[in-house]
Amino acid sequence: MTDMTLQAEKGTSLWEDAWRRLKKNKLALFGLGLLSSFVLIALLTPWIAPYAYDAQNLDLGATPPSAAHWLGTDIFGRDLLTQIMYGGRISLAVGFVATAVALLIGVTWGAIAGYVGGRVDAVMMRIVDILYALPFMIFIVLLMVVFGRNLLLLFLAIGAVEWLTMARIMRGQVQTLRKQEFVEAAISLGLAPATIIRRHLVPNALGPIIVYTTLTIPSVMLLEAFLSFLGLGIQPPKTSWGLLISYGAETMEEYPWLLIFPGMALTLTLFALNFLGDGLRDALDVRRSAD
Repeated sequence: MTDMTLQAEKGTSLWEDAWRRLKKNKLALFGLGLLSSFVLIALLTPWIAPYAYDAQNLDLGATPPSAAHWLGTDIFGRDLLTQIMYGGRISLAVGFVATAVALLIGVTWGAIAGYVGGRVDAVMMRIVDILYALPFMIFIVLLMVVFGRNLLLLFLAIGAVEWLTMARIMRGQVQTLRKQEFVEAAISLGLAPATIIRRHLVPNALGPIIVYTTLTIPSVMLLEAFLSFLGLGIQPPKTSWGLLISYGAETMEEYPWLLIFPGMALTLTLFALNFLGDGLRDALDVRRSAD
């Protein structure tokens, strides 16, 4: 009782409450652990991969899983586990970096529109509406055709079409917070609008943004996989889970393991991100603060 009384007197922050609730969500913790494991493996791949990335054995060809090659080999005799590990580096990088680009653009755009309001808000959000109406896949294809195919452009192209919903969410949050007393106090103290947005509005609107970010990463990874499936994503000699799935789909009747194992890696990652996103959504819900 003494510890509970002291905790009640001391109080807890929103983030401490959120972490406490998140720890009660077993699926969210499972997703966090699984995602952390994939990220750690991706970072350590050059040192822990069973074979060199470019090692191939044409005489061996495509073979099913065995003691020497746990997930089998592809038609060039390359170890599939090694390919999946290196492909995970690209797929996870696309997911996180492209989402970071979308986060930067969307949060900035939405915060300015929501805070300034009036005609500026109307013009900025009409631009968002116009971009929503454009087929984003054609936009990405045009970027790839005009500027060529490279990894950095893929990050920027995907991020440039994924920020729209994030901007709308941020605008709504800022419009709600704009009426709060602490913002009015900051305005009365003469703080610059940029300072109010950066130090007061954005930090207090991070809850929904963090949740949406965890749900954006899976959609970005799926988009990269789809582009690779069409031949517009990662190009050899680099590889990604999407590219491996594309190759596996071409030979699935003869060599099903070439499709099953890369598909499982992508599926498990998407499940982990969605479990984590659902858990964060519940944990950051201020209406549950009394739970």
